Amino acid sequence: MSYKVLIVEDDPMVAMINEQYVCKNKNFTVAASCRNGQEALDYLVENKIDLVVLDVFMPLLDGIDTLKKIRQAKIPTEVIMVTAANDTSTLEETMHLGVLDYLIKPFAFERFQIALEKFSAKVESLQGKTVLDQSNIDNILQNNRKMSEKSYPKGIQEKTLGLIMDFFKQNPGYQTGDSIAENTGLSCVTVRHYMTYLIEKGQIIESINYETGGRPSSLYKAKN
Repeated sequence: MSYKVLIVEDDPMVAMINEQYVCKNKNFTVAASCRNGQEALDYLVENKIDLVVLDVFMPLLDGIDTLKKIRQAKIPTEVIMVTAANDTSTLEETMHLGVLDYLIKPFAFERFQIALEKFSAKVESLQGKTVLDQSNIDNILQNNRKMSEKSYPKGIQEKTLGLIMDFFKQNPGYQTGDSIAENTGLSCVTVRHYMTYLIEKGQIIESINYETGGRPSSLYKAKN
């Protein structure tokens, strides 16, 4: 089954990245991309969308007001908030409005996929059921918790991963650990720890430079 996704984001670059992330999952397709909340509402009225990836800060109609109008109009779609807003009040308000997940920029590809999997798990749990018993409800809530806790191993943080991957997007060639540390503000020890993780995940390629005149050094490059 393929789920239709609407991306609502005023930054064209971020919208493109979100679209690429969605398309990496074979169960999802991007139906359209809108630059503001009003454009998104107009689209949702005319088209059936399973999932909306919604930014908070946008012109004309921001994400919070867009979400409120989606709920008021009883448009049957799930919503994932994607935003730089990390204050408690914004998070609480979106949770009260029933968002499926809340991603803070910059976020890693893996965390985005967890949000998509959370949606799939919820839909599959509800499929074919018109009435739910306590066991069904407990399973749905338990699946959502498992997806949220799935994220990363100890010592790996989403924000730091995003910082490192953003560096590689801006610097596509091979980079030394010292260069990564200098440009991201991280320690060399932290960089080595994250490089090990990203190499294991297949996101980073490691090469050894033997032409240093001394001890060989590692070079790192993002996998295309």
